[in-house]
Amino acid sequence: MKKYILFIFTILLFVSCEDVLDTKKQNEWADSYVWRDPRSAEGVLMKAYKPINNRPDSYENNFLDCATDNAVTSSYGKGVYRMGQGNVSVYDNPIAVWDTAYVQFQNIHQFLDHGLNDSIQYVYGNPDATAKYKVTLKGEAYFLRAYWGFQLLKIYGGKTASGKALGYPIVLHFITTDEAANPQNFVRNTYQECVDQIVSDCDSAIAKLPVIYGPYGNSDVITGDQFTGRATSAAAAILKVNTLLYGASPAYQPDDIVKINGMGDYTIVDEAAYRKKWERVALFADSVLQNRVLCGGKFDNYSGFYALTPADLSDFNGGANIVVPAEFVWRRFFNNSNIEKQHYPPFYLGNANTTPSQNLVDAFPMSNGYPISDLANSGYNPKDPYKNRDKRFAMNIYYHGMRFTTTATNTAADTLDIVYGGKDSRSFDPKATRTGYYLGKFISRKPDLTNPTMNVNATHNNPLLRRAEVYLAFAEASNEVWGPTDKGPNCKYSAYDIIKDVRDKSGGISNTAYLDQMATNTDSLRKVIQNECRLEFAFENHRYFDMRRWLLPLNESVRGMEITRNPDFSLKYNVIEVEKRNMNEKRYYYLPLPYNEILKNPNMENNLGWN
Repeated sequence: MKKYILFIFTILLFVSCEDVLDTKKQNEWADSYVWRDPRSAEGVLMKAYKPINNRPDSYENNFLDCATDNAVTSSYGKGVYRMGQGNVSVYDNPIAVWDTAYVQFQNIHQFLDHGLNDSIQYVYGNPDATAKYKVTLKGEAYFLRAYWGFQLLKIYGGKTASGKALGYPIVLHFITTDEAANPQNFVRNTYQECVDQIVSDCDSAIAKLPVIYGPYGNSDVITGDQFTGRATSAAAAILKVNTLLYGASPAYQPDDIVKINGMGDYTIVDEAAYRKKWERVALFADSVLQNRVLCGGKFDNYSGFYALTPADLSDFNGGANIVVPAEFVWRRFFNNSNIEKQHYPPFYLGNANTTPSQNLVDAFPMSNGYPISDLANSGYNPKDPYKNRDKRFAMNIYYHGMRFTTTATNTAADTLDIVYGGKDSRSFDPKATRTGYYLGKFISRKPDLTNPTMNVNATHNNPLLRRAEVYLAFAEASNEVWGPTDKGPNCKYSAYDIIKDVRDKSGGISNTAYLDQMATNTDSLRKVIQNECRLEFAFENHRYFDMRRWLLPLNESVRGMEITRNPDFSLKYNVIEVEKRNMNEKRYYYLPLPYNEILKNPNMENNLGWN
C-alpha cells in the first residue's frame, strides 16, 4: 500500500511539460488509499511547498541579480547569463515555472476536493481539533494557490501587441483528462483578473490561518512550533501587498492606462485609473502596518522598521531553540556551506559565481545620505571610494582591503587583495571576480567553512516574505497617490516618513538634507524609493522583476572596478565595462509563454514581441 501511494505521488510530481494540465480523473483518486490516511492526504497539499526555493542562489547556483545591473556571473553557460544578454525565447526561459505551478494547482485542488472530507481525522480522537486543523489546511491551500499564481504572474504577466495586459489562465478546480484534451478552452485572463484572484485567495488565507506558529516550545496541534515554515496569515498579507503592488505598476497596465514609448519611457494615459490602483496598494499596506488586518489588531510585528544584520541571514542561532527575526515572516533555512562554496573567492576555495557590480556599489550613498555622484555635498573621494558609505554596503559587498573571515586569526591572508596581481584578483586567478568585488550578503563569517579537512557548516535564512516589503510598498504607493509628504486618509505614515526611517535604521543615515531635497515632488522621491528597494532587497532576487515593473532602462552596461598600484604604492581605481546588456527593445520587459502552450492552444496570446 505504501509503495502504491508513493508511486501516485511520483506520478503527480513528474507530470510532463507538454501535458501540464493532464492528470488522473477525480474518481480514480476518490477511491484511492491516499484520501483515507490523514498523513497521505496532507502530503498531497504539502507537495505544493516542495518546489519553493530553499536557497537564494537557486538559479543554477547563482542569484537572479546576475541578470540585472546588480551583478554578473562567472558561469557563462548558466541561464542567468543568457537572461542578462537577452537570450530568452519561447523555447528557453531559465526561470520558467509554468509546468511547476500548474502541477501544484492540481495538487491543491485535489486536496480541496478530497483532503477535507469528514472521514479524515487529522487529530485522532479529537473532533474539535480536527475541525480546526482542517480550517488551517484549507487556509494553506488558498495561500499556496495564491503563491503559485503570483509566480506565474511575475514571470509570464505582460502586455501584448494589441495593448492588452494579460496574466495566466486562472484555474480554480481540478482539471480532468477530458478538459485537458481541449486546451483551446483555456485563455489568458487579464492581468487585473489574475491580481483579483490572487488577492481573493490571500483574503481567504488570512481569515483561516494562524498569524504565527510557536513560539519555541509550543506544541499545540494547530499553532505549535512544529509548523514553523508553513503559511501564516501574516505571510498571506504580505503576498497580497506584493500582488497589489505589481497590479499597480506601469508595466502591467493596458494601453488605455499606460503606454510604453520605449526603453525606460512611458506615458500615463488615464491618470485617474492609474492612481486608483496605487491607492488600493497604499490603503491595504497601511492597514497591515497599523495591524488592522491580522488577529484583531493584536499582531505587533509592524511596531517599527527592522534593519537586517549579517547574522540574521547567516550564523544565526540554529540550535534547538532557533531564533528567527520577526522580519522574516516566511522563510526557508539551510544548514550547510554550499552558498559559501559557490560564491567565495577562489583563494578561499570558492567558485566566485555571483559578483556584485560597480553599478550596485555606486547605488549606495555616503553616510550623510548624498549619492556619490554629488561630489560637492557627499564627500565622496574617488581615491578612497569605500569610506563612509551607507552601512548596508559592507553587509552586501566584500571589497578590496576588507577582512574576509575564513580563519580564526587576523592575518594578511584574511584581507581581500583585489589589486592587480593580488591573490583575489582576476590577474592572479582567472576564476576570480570579474567586477572587483565579492558577494557579502548571505555569506557566513565563520572560519574554515570551505576547508576540506574540516566539517564546518553554517545556518542560513532565506527570506521569502519580509516585513520590509510592506513598508517599501506603502512608500512607493503613497508617493504615487498623495505625494512625498502628505498622508492618505487615516494613514499612519507618509512616503517620506517611511524612507527616512529606512535610511536611518538600515543605512545609518540620520542626515535628511538630501532626502528633503528629493521629497519636493513625486518623480524625484520615486527615484529614491526605487534605490532604497534596490539596496534593501539586493540579492534577494527582487531586482529583476522590479526593473521590469518600473519600466527602467535594461540596456545599461554592467561595470566593475579595476585596482592597480601606482609607483608610490598608492592605489588607482579605474571603472571598467564588464558586460554589455543589449536589451533595447520593449519586449525585454516581459518573458514569453512556453512554446508548447502556444503550439497546442491558438487562443493563448503571447507577450509583446515574442510571437
